Amino acid sequence: MRLLLTGASGLLGGNFAAVAARAGHEVTGVVGTWSGTPIPGLARQLRLDLTDGAALTAVVRAARPEAIVNGAAMSELAQCDREPERSAVLNVELPRRLAELAAELGVRLVHVSSEQVFDGTRAPYRIGDAVAPLTLYGRQKAESERAVLAAAPGRAAVVRVPLLLGNSPGGRRSVHERLLRDWAEGRVARLFTDEIRQVCLADNLAAVLLELCAPAAPGGILHWAGAEPVSRYALGCAIARRFGFDPEQHIVATQLAGTPLAATRQADLSLDLRPLCELLATKPEPLAAQVARLGR
Repeated sequence: MRLLLTGASGLLGGNFAAVAARAGHEVTGVVGTWSGTPIPGLARQLRLDLTDGAALTAVVRAARPEAIVNGAAMSELAQCDREPERSAVLNVELPRRLAELAAELGVRLVHVSSEQVFDGTRAPYRIGDAVAPLTLYGRQKAESERAVLAAAPGRAAVVRVPLLLGNSPGGRRSVHERLLRDWAEGRVARLFTDEIRQVCLADNLAAVLLELCAPAAPGGILHWAGAEPVSRYALGCAIARRFGFDPEQHIVATQLAGTPLAATRQADLSLDLRPLCELLATKPEPLAAQVARLGR
């Protein structure tokens, strides 16, 4: 299958390129400011300003994809707040335009959304639960969901995803990469015991997105994550033990509740994975299996 991937240099994009290539698919990957080595798994790597709608349209039409996967986003909360207009283009207008192009070409679009559309007070969240984002990024992701489904009815799958683990092309994007860097430089991590996430390895999610590229795959709003919820503190301890660090020396347990961060950091973003986990060959992974597969 010919696939067009945006956000190819990100944590998810890099893993998707590798997973899709191993499965025999031809991936054209779009990167933004990436200046590193070529992304493994890409048949073609295109550097493109994704805020340039005309250039994006030309690239998509020229690629003639059989499916489009949108993994591009401005996902750092602080950066979205600093650059609201640019983040709106990347987080809302880009997926809207990709959905329009998917409808025009008669192909499938798989758009990556986020658990951040929820407020963290009523987990586990089901597909039909009302969104209530706490941040600009979350509001933009919620808006992108509506835009994509309106522009490509019957052709789009919108997947809400959790905090991701795994190796990124630049080695600095994922949770474990950041923790390892902090510990190597002598910093102690302060991690919340009451902040719950249902973390997922990026390559496991990539396999799900690849399955969703098939024309007959499920569509609409979908949820994917790991098999079990875990606190940030417990996750950090598991990562520390995996790489030979003593959690007691490198992690301080603390509480989210009662801090100013509680206004924008949701307490529990666990997701109900039905019906997707019952329909796909790829299955959610337990935390222990995910951590065991992490590499430096």
